[in-house]
Amino acid sequence: MNLQPYWEQPTLLHEHREEPRASYIPYGDIEGARAEKRSRSPWYQTLNGSWKFSYRPRAKDVTTEWVDESFDSTSWDDLLVPSCWQVQGYDQLQYTNVNYPFPYDPPYVPDDNPAGLYVRQFRIGEEWTGKDTHIMFEGVNACFYLWINGSYAGYSQGSRVPAEFNISPYVRQGNNKIAVMVLKWCDGSYLEDQDQWRYTGIFRDVYLLARDSAHIRDVFCRTQLDEKLQSAQLHIELDTTGSTTVALQLSNREGQKLLTEQAEMNGKETISLQIDSPTLWNAEHPYLYELVISSGEEVLRFKVGFRQVEIKDGVFYINGQDVKLKGVNRHDSHPELGQTIPLQHMIEDLKLMKRHNINTIRTSHYPNDPRFLDLCDEFGFYVIDEADLESHGDFSLHYGMKNSKALPNLPEWKEAFLERQVRMVERDKNHASVIIWSLGNESFYGPNHIAMAEWTQQRDETRLVHYEGAAHDPDHIQDQSSLDMESRMYMSVADLEAYAQNDQNKKPMLLCEYSHAMGNGPGDLKDYWEVMYAYPKLMGGCVWEWVDHGIKTVTEDGKLFFAYGGDFGEKPHDGNFCIDGLVSPDRKPNIGLLELKEVYAPLTIEAVDAAQGKLKLTNRYDFSSLSKLTLRYRLQAEGTLLQQGELAAPALAPHESTELVVPINLPSIHEAVDLELSCILNEELPWADAGYALAHVQFEVKPRTVERFTRPLLPTRAVHALEQGNTLVMEGFDFKHTFDLSLGTFVGMTKHGVHMLAAPAQFQVWRAPIDNDRNEKHAWQGQGLHRAVTKVYRTEWEQLSAKQVTIKVHYSLGGYSIRNILQGTAEWTVDSRGDITLKTNVEVREGIDFLPRFGLQLTMPKGNEAVTYYGLGPHESYIDKKLSVKRDVYRTSVDQMHVDYIMPQENGSRYSTEWAVVSNLLGMGLRFTAADSFSFNTSHFTPEDLTKAEHNVELVRRDETIVHVDYKMSGVGSNSCGPRLMEKYQFNEKSFTFEVKIQPIFTEDE
Repeated sequence: MNLQPYWEQPTLLHEHREEPRASYIPYGDIEGARAEKRSRSPWYQTLNGSWKFSYRPRAKDVTTEWVDESFDSTSWDDLLVPSCWQVQGYDQLQYTNVNYPFPYDPPYVPDDNPAGLYVRQFRIGEEWTGKDTHIMFEGVNACFYLWINGSYAGYSQGSRVPAEFNISPYVRQGNNKIAVMVLKWCDGSYLEDQDQWRYTGIFRDVYLLARDSAHIRDVFCRTQLDEKLQSAQLHIELDTTGSTTVALQLSNREGQKLLTEQAEMNGKETISLQIDSPTLWNAEHPYLYELVISSGEEVLRFKVGFRQVEIKDGVFYINGQDVKLKGVNRHDSHPELGQTIPLQHMIEDLKLMKRHNINTIRTSHYPNDPRFLDLCDEFGFYVIDEADLESHGDFSLHYGMKNSKALPNLPEWKEAFLERQVRMVERDKNHASVIIWSLGNESFYGPNHIAMAEWTQQRDETRLVHYEGAAHDPDHIQDQSSLDMESRMYMSVADLEAYAQNDQNKKPMLLCEYSHAMGNGPGDLKDYWEVMYAYPKLMGGCVWEWVDHGIKTVTEDGKLFFAYGGDFGEKPHDGNFCIDGLVSPDRKPNIGLLELKEVYAPLTIEAVDAAQGKLKLTNRYDFSSLSKLTLRYRLQAEGTLLQQGELAAPALAPHESTELVVPINLPSIHEAVDLELSCILNEELPWADAGYALAHVQFEVKPRTVERFTRPLLPTRAVHALEQGNTLVMEGFDFKHTFDLSLGTFVGMTKHGVHMLAAPAQFQVWRAPIDNDRNEKHAWQGQGLHRAVTKVYRTEWEQLSAKQVTIKVHYSLGGYSIRNILQGTAEWTVDSRGDITLKTNVEVREGIDFLPRFGLQLTMPKGNEAVTYYGLGPHESYIDKKLSVKRDVYRTSVDQMHVDYIMPQENGSRYSTEWAVVSNLLGMGLRFTAADSFSFNTSHFTPEDLTKAEHNVELVRRDETIVHVDYKMSGVGSNSCGPRLMEKYQFNEKSFTFEVKIQPIFTEDE
């Protein structure tokens, strides 16, 4: 048997495959259907499990004798289905974003095109006698050939939409053999160039279905609401394979039968049901009706949500309410299974999203497992369902070329484009959660997209059509009338607001990707949503992205880590650009997700007069009152609880605001008093327990007016200074400090003989680049910030009294081959208590746009592990990443302050710290205070350690403790892919003064 090379024929997309249809499983009775367990159906048989498998490097070299029934495959490997080859030890693990992993030569793919040969036996029982046997592949990457009992049964491509075949002519009662040949690449791979690991295989479920010869082939449930949303019609479009009696039964969620209907059908027909006063579906109240359709021995069950999606006067509405889409982009990604996603894993993803106030999911950039949409219907999510179409490598090669031969412009590729949309829409058309159809991602924009959009509008008028790629046609050379919204990626906040303010822009704006959540970020969420809420024309957006796509891997010495691009020797690859999510590969929330939770919170609380407890509350729900919420408040002063209580959230309609007075009693004896409020669930929900906090906010109600930690000088004590060569030794009653006059800094600090410095103190301007610094670090390195050293021009010291010694240092920071970064004077003062005060005046040279940081770096000896600070916590914070923290006194450790990013980078800083103590376990250490609040960090890694390492397992923990007391640090933004860090978050001062006090202390004596 000769194998036809269909994999390089873009006009041949399948052979013998059934027409696409809605996703469903036929059951034998209603009870089985309601159980929602496929195995409860007598007409379902899984083919998941162990298959025999043989990996072949070249599809062209494969002959077909192995498909024969007589062929013995017992010596082949065993492979679980569903699975991805690459995580099972076959072929090459490879991550690439834009570039194709093969030469660009459409429709051709390399001759070295790996193939996987799958074989297994299955049985057909007597109970299926007289039935047609269908086989369903829910996902196979990238294309496959099918044989049953040695007979060729069909071909299909299109990796993430189902392929169904009627194999009745080839099966028999008893034992049968199935053989499947899966190819890694085909012409369709040019349309599957998504930013992801490139996986291959039968990666979603495979199963058999027994069907009546005359059965319901397809069902399309469309809901239509009247203008007042008080009455609805359910239009049920049925398509049968022959003449059959169809019975319909509609029930509400409580199980009450509402309507029944029966009809004789043969072919396509629509049955309409009238429902008065329907309970509407939305993401906050995902109310689903039950539709049961019976025909012959089959029972089909669908969940129906009545809802209306529309755009009026440039504003996006659901059920007559203007709604903001608070979304994320989600890939199918599992740290061990690749793109094979277990059902429970999907459930945990959705629960985690609900707990963090997310209401929208964009299925980037392909349709997810059909069960995922069942879950979205039930949990309540708005879904932007995206076609399995991305030709990013083609797009980038033709970018800026007019009349190009990019694939969206080529007529011979039209059907390949269109079919991907058709198969998605037909599969998912009955899901209430799907509110927007997307034509794919990053594939330019041309006539083939227009065909997709026009077909979609004709097929389903109840939803909207989206495609961001049309943004690359700003002059509307191509018709965009079938696109219902404008869409952008990584639009700046300023540009977003400008769009909203321009009356010429008639369509609403969706940011299908914004705020790149890579590494230590994002830091611009609040800024986006201040604008989103201000303008009805802005629909919201989806953060890029939900999960880090790390692969669980073990080093040679047994250390677990998450691998990224290049870790498997692949070329090309895009490094750690797949580590860009709000959660880690094993679904531990990154701090960026905690920030997003606050921005997407259902309740906004603003201070009117915080000292009087007067607040303004705004209900950010779209369809809910605040009845499920309780407000818990705490009044505290620098870690001391003064008052606490709870208030029922006020009765407040969606989008409405009101004032609330919290009954606080502000004490006269305390300073630095804060009022904290938490928004608490007062009932258990499917995704969270009662008492779970959905949001929090904190206000300063009484500022500090006295200097922190002012200690009186004892009249009987003095400080004595003695210059010995280049060293100035300052000694008092219980301390001895050493200053190197040539280095211009302290090299020793002791109290009662306990050493508190292990290396000279130094000024620091460098931070280990975070992922969002990727576009700035080259400029920083070009200016020598990473290799900056101190030049001391002169040092002067004097002792004006027995209580004080002053040292003045004139210095600069610079790196070889370049001009100095900055110049400054540092005045160090040591008093008779041993307290050290630094005041430095700094001038940054012109030409440096902004600095990563400026501050003092100290190295403390081994054993200084205890950290206590008063500031923002409990986790890291930066000037633009501090929504999820609150001011309090925190007791932690150096190790606990470290954030173990997969790609090491600057981490763990605490913005706006009031004071901090780093000590050994007995409380012997250093206390830091400043004239103003400062950024504070401790670590067992230097910035150089973090800069050098490419994976967290490469870091070698130092025994010493590295302390950073920073005057300022630039924000984190989202510039790894998003816009440049906003100017207000850049540390761009050219002249500044920094004061900090260092106090050697034994805390138990203070």
